[in-house]
Amino acid sequence: MLTNTRLVIVFETGMDSKGEPTFKTKSFNNIKTDASDAQLLAAAEALTPLQGWISNKVERNNVYSLA
Repeated sequence: MLTNTRLVIVFETGMDSKGEPTFKTKSFNNIKTDASDAQLLAAAEALTPLQGWISNKVERNNVYSLA
């Protein structure tokens, strides 16, 4: 049974001293479990410009109860 959903957005925040990209993760908890993937992607696209960084990845993390 699905018990919890979290929206995770990974942002590219710049470059380190070796020229490799650096990342920062923002998690949004207590997302409605019945929200569609398209709805979560739309929310991530709306939140991204407010952060000031480029989004690198959007994830949906679901938690299920096994017993």
